[in-house]
Amino acid sequence: MAENTAPPAELPAFAAVIVAAGKGLRVGGDVPKQYRQWRGRTLLRHSVQTLADAGADPLVVVVAEGMRAETESALEGIGRYILVTGGATRQASVRAGIDALDHDPSGFVLIHDAARPDLPVAVISRLLNALERHPGAIPVLPVVDSVAIAGTDLASGADVMGDRADRETLRRVQTPQAFRLSDIREAHRAWNADIEASDDAQVFRAAGKTVALVDGDERLKKVTFAEDLMDNTPLPAFRIGQGFDVHRLERGEELWLCGVRLDSDFGLSGHSDADVALHAITDAILGAIGDGDIGTHFPPGDAKWAGARSGQFLEHAVELARAAGYRPGNIDLTIICEAPKIGPHRPAMREEVARLAGLPVDAVSVKATTTEKLGFTGRGEGIAAQAIVALQSAP
Repeated sequence: MAENTAPPAELPAFAAVIVAAGKGLRVGGDVPKQYRQWRGRTLLRHSVQTLADAGADPLVVVVAEGMRAETESALEGIGRYILVTGGATRQASVRAGIDALDHDPSGFVLIHDAARPDLPVAVISRLLNALERHPGAIPVLPVVDSVAIAGTDLASGADVMGDRADRETLRRVQTPQAFRLSDIREAHRAWNADIEASDDAQVFRAAGKTVALVDGDERLKKVTFAEDLMDNTPLPAFRIGQGFDVHRLERGEELWLCGVRLDSDFGLSGHSDADVALHAITDAILGAIGDGDIGTHFPPGDAKWAGARSGQFLEHAVELARAAGYRPGNIDLTIICEAPKIGPHRPAMREEVARLAGLPVDAVSVKATTTEKLGFTGRGEGIAAQAIVALQSAP
């Protein structure tokens, strides 16, 4: 069974190699598919941007000989990457990429195909989590269709159905694939160069190493044929999301609002620090990109998040937005309560939200209102918050 864990507050340090040296002939046309447009950007830029935003350092991009200028044009504005010329085979290109890494040999490296442009940060997180316990890890998906082994009819030479295949033991393999650098480097050097491996996990297993399975994602589909590029509509310039949250006030709890702790005899009760303001902003971002809500990514029944600071939830939502091609444009937050007074804390709240979302302070509005003593907020039983967030297409 594949491992499936929620993302940590911060990703561990890791390096990455993106393989983009192939010709991509099956997609058609004269331009290698990694330089073709998909959702307003080249396939290659999608992958490089996501891994750069997730913190890959160093980040190596392996390209075909003579494609340096095209690559630099496709990646204009992404400052932190290393270009390496690939080889005649995928294995040769991967080896050139990992040999170019000036990185802690015991450190983590992700090897990714540029032809899989829609890379969720949650998959990166699951892979890195798995490397804490295993030397290698790959994202996989179950096989949902019936599977048959093809045979050949001796009389006609036609393909016919052969032996039964057990789909319960089969998995669809995706990238990025994750390894400890020293182990995958050793495995590639030991591989028989006369044999073409299907992927790096095969090379790794041949060297006697264990490969863990983690949950992949349907979004990680490989672009292979021309029809895969049909979803070529540029992203909308803006997307809008709204979030609303409520938490109960209880004596003796800490009171956190917008990542700022306020002195109070009463605090908000919840599984995490119950920062109702940051929860509303987080849900607004997730709503704008259509990726569930805060409970989807940080289940309230998971002991891992007991007492967790809500700032990490907001940072995670921002990373998901960036992976989807967006960045926050502005945040408009309203806190609904009778007490405490929000005004004295407003500057600190705006600064902290701006820091977490990667925004200038003037792009963050924090307002407060009461319900004129009406309802649960009016009776001082709890605090509510409503947020509206505008996301803008990232260049």
